[in-house]
Amino acid sequence: MARKNNDDMLMEDELAAAFIDDDATTMLEPDEPAYSAPAEEEAVVPEEEETIEPSGEGDEDGWENGEDFPGQLAVDVYETADKLVIKARTAGIKKSDLNVSIHDSILTISGVLSGGEDDQTTRWHIQECYWGEFSRTIALPIAVREDENSVKAELRDGVLTITFEKEKVEAPTVIPVQ
Repeated sequence: MARKNNDDMLMEDELAAAFIDDDATTMLEPDEPAYSAPAEEEAVVPEEEETIEPSGEGDEDGWENGEDFPGQLAVDVYETADKLVIKARTAGIKKSDLNVSIHDSILTISGVLSGGEDDQTTRWHIQECYWGEFSRTIALPIAVREDENSVKAELRDGVLTITFEKEKVEAPTVIPVQ
């Protein structure tokens, strides 16, 4: 089979053969067209749309959904020469509605984002914002000091920044083998 341009590129008939659903051993002959148009144009009949009905069980809107899961909080985690830094976008969250804790190198950030409710709402047109409880648990990637004097959490301009001092790791002692 002759190739054009780059020898690594597949030619049209090779590409067509690669996507044929027939037996994997079936190959197109070089003279065989990769595609043949249908003899007569067939009318396309749209399939009926499938609709999902509420089950009547579950939460107040009738949809069945096991548990309510708190929303996830997106985070950035990075380190500098002497610190581990975690940043989370927390716009609209009051300090009093935010909980941050650390135990055995597991950081948990949780809270409540309120403000999306309006008692006078009669119909939603678009609802993309998350309102309610959120939680995020992160296993810290390096050893850090967990005492109150070594950790700083600051909420400024809608960004929560948590800064940990890295645990000083001593260089391993080399033991000469004799």
